[in-house]
Order: sequence, then C-alpha cells, then structure tokens
Amino acid sequence: MTGSVAALLDRRAAETPDAPFLLDADGAALTYAETDARARGLAGWLAAQGIAPGDSVAWAMPNGPQSALCLLGCLRGGYLATAINLAAGRDIIAYVLDHSDARIVFVSETTEAPIREALARSPSTARVVRVTPDLFAPREAPAMPEAGVDGLLMYTSGTTGRPKGVVLTQASLVAGGANPAEAHALTPADRALCVLPLYHINGLCVTIMGPLVSGGSVVLPPKFSTPRFWPTIRARGCTWFSVVPTQISYLLHDETPFETVPGLRFGRSASAPLSPDVQTAFEGRFGVPVIETMGLTETAAQILSNPLPPGIRRIGSPGVAVGNEVMIADAAQAEVPRGTEGEVLVRGANVMRGYRDNPDATREALTPDGWLRTGDLGRMDAEGYVTITGRLKELIIKGGENVAPREVDEALYTHPDVVEAAAFACPCDRYGQRIEAGVMLSPGSAMTERALIALCVERIGPFKAPDRVHILPELPKGPSGKIQRLRLAEAVAGRAPAAAT
Repeated sequence: MTGSVAALLDRRAAETPDAPFLLDADGAALTYAETDARARGLAGWLAAQGIAPGDSVAWAMPNGPQSALCLLGCLRGGYLATAINLAAGRDIIAYVLDHSDARIVFVSETTEAPIREALARSPSTARVVRVTPDLFAPREAPAMPEAGVDGLLMYTSGTTGRPKGVVLTQASLVAGGANPAEAHALTPADRALCVLPLYHINGLCVTIMGPLVSGGSVVLPPKFSTPRFWPTIRARGCTWFSVVPTQISYLLHDETPFETVPGLRFGRSASAPLSPDVQTAFEGRFGVPVIETMGLTETAAQILSNPLPPGIRRIGSPGVAVGNEVMIADAAQAEVPRGTEGEVLVRGANVMRGYRDNPDATREALTPDGWLRTGDLGRMDAEGYVTITGRLKELIIKGGENVAPREVDEALYTHPDVVEAAAFACPCDRYGQRIEAGVMLSPGSAMTERALIALCVERIGPFKAPDRVHILPELPKGPSGKIQRLRLAEAVAGRAPAAAT
C-alpha cells in the first residue's frame, strides 16, 4: 500500500464512516468519520496558529484516543509529528524539544508540569498547549500532504550519548502499518489492544497504523496493567495484541486466575528477542499463539514476522521478511551464504529517510543502494527464517571468542522463577571481558546467585556461564520495555559479590 497517512485516513472516513476506529479503555469509540473530522480540526487549528506544513509539532501524552488524534491531526496537516518519550527524563526531553525545533507541544493534565520543567532547562521556545476538546472542532484543514513528505520524528532510546532523531515519511508510516497487516492477515473485523506507548514505534505503527491500513480498530488504555490486561481484551472484544517480551514475562508470572478469551486470534511479540522457554510457557498456560516479530524505529516497526498458525512458526526466530527485503551481510555489506552469521540489513518503503541533522550517522546507517544497517547479528536459513544472535555493540568477547548475550539470557530463562534476565560484558584482566548477568526473580523465590550460575554451567558450559549473577528488584529498560544491557552494566559496576550460598 502506498500514499500518505492523511489520504488513507480520508479514504477510511469516506468508505466506512461509521466503523469504529479509536476506543478508550471504557469502550467509548470514535468512528472513522469522527476521527477524520477531529484530525482535520486539529490540523486547521495549527494552521490558524501560523504553524507551517513541515514544522515540528510535538505531543507528550499518555495513551488514549486524544493522543492518537494529536498524532493523526499533525499528519493530516502535513506537520512533522514529534513523539516525546515520557520516560526519558527531564534532560533528554529538554534536548529533544530543542533539537526537533518543536513549535508547539501538546500535553495532558498529568504531563504539563514535567514538560514545562524540561522547557525551563532548554533553549526551546515551544509553546505548551493542553489538549481540550475544542482543539478538534471542525475547521478547514491545510492541503493534503504528499506521501513523500516527512511525517514522524521519533528519537531512539540509545543507552549512551544523545538520542538520534529518526525521520519517517508519510509513505514510510503507511508501509509500517501495511507490513503487520499483511503478516497477520488483519481485516476490518480485527481489534487490537495497544499497551505500548505511542511514543514507541511498535505502539504507533503496529497498533495504530496497522488497523488504519486494514480498516480495523484499536483499544487504547492509558498504560499496560497486568491485572487489567485480560479483562480489557475480553470486555472490548480484542482479537490481537502487541507486546514486548518483558510484558509477556510479567503476564506469565501473574497468579491471577485466567479464563479463555473467545475470539482472541494471536499475540504479537517484538522489540527484543523472546526467550523460547518463556514463549512455550506462555502459550501453554494461556492457549494463545505468540507471533514473534522484529522491527526498529528506523524501519517504522516490523521487518520480520513468523506466519500465523497453521503456518510454520520457528520458536526462537523473529521470522521471515514481510513487505521489505532482508539480507545477512558481511562487513562490506555483501550478502553472505545462508546459515552464515552477519549483520542484518533491510531495504523497503518502510525505511527511514535519515537521522535529523546528523548526516554522519545517516551515512553510517544507510548504504548507497538503500540498505539500512540494523546493527543486529543473525543468520538466515534456507527458508528465509532469521535467527538473531546478538548486537554488534553488545557482543561479549571473552578470551578472543564471541559470546552472544542472548545465549546466556536464555539459559537463565529456563528457570521458572526468572522474570527478567540480561547478560553483559565487564572488563577482565585475564580474558579481556568476562560475563555477568542481572536477573529479576518472581516474588518469594529462593533462587540464589550460585544456583543460577550452576544452571548456566549445566545449560551452556562453564566458559559461557556468567561469573556473577546480580539479583535485582528490576532491570533497567527503555520506553519499549527492552532491557538495556549497557545501563545494567553501569548500574552494577563495583557491586560486592553475594555471600556464598
């Protein structure tokens, strides 16, 4: 599917005006016609404020229909919709508001104070506007933007340094919705549950753009809640959901009694590799197939997906390319033979235009013939299924041998008490680097550091087993819920060894 988000929204409003699109947690719904009218109204309001098409307009709001309307209103008017990561912290928010040249930042009652605090520390002159219903009143909207114009500015949640601003065109956003719609055979009868924030590419492209492309609908509770997850799906008639592995683990370890949900077709996992043991346990307990996928901010979310049942799902693999090309390449960006490890590259309509005001990073990420270097290491088998083996910047090099952190993670996840796990490298005089890991255990667990190390020795051998396992109340994560290994390493640096047990 091609074209702009604005044109797609207009088409839905013309063809299925009375079909529901955006629902809140209580079930109140906006139809496609109502959504289009409100988006036009906001675009017209921005134009009346002297905001020119192409100017950056930010939104900093919790999930809900109003947050989605701010996004769609910006896209409808041809403005650069700029996502503010509410979990990023004051200094990063201040940097993003300045770097993005935001003219206006939309806020809610709960987010206005932290945004004003960030602005007080920023050169940004962005005007803070609290969202109220009158902003969406009927108005004449600017001319329809072209598919190739910039639509979204979203900052990566890098673990070190300043985040990079990823620029996606309107056409890239449509492609970002079309890819999961194709992979998951979405239809107008499908309804998504969106529990990932809209300032994360998964929440935005998969669960907003996916239903928009397919003509379906989406339920938008303010945030992820383990106790409310299944009741919301049941009460609102959701047929699918998209989550990250940490949320799957939280749901798996929740002891609330579970009842089968009629009509629920599948769950979808992305943003980080899903442990095969966790996936198998989740499907066994809840009877819901989990479709592992892979995506990036730079690719408007999905690049790989496993098929739906009865297609062959490869547990431990994020699947095959859907809607774009994926290649495994060597250091010179040349394709390697099937089964050989290399860097995962992707090319397609969903790929970013580049990083805002960062030509060096853009040149490093995008090859002259349009391939995006993901920084992920992987292998592709004869049927096109990709297995991710690690990150170029996260590989542990112990005694000259490469150790993929994920291999250690998966050994730890084989114990049912392990809710979160992440291995990382630490400096070592003898080996150059040694292996350590952090884990979060389920409440009341009696597992010890020594027992966890012994488990890893049994599973993956003494060379790859961690020298230390830090038992923590929680592991540091980015806005998508992805565990951040470098932050974890910094957090436990110099931590005293646990007592022998």
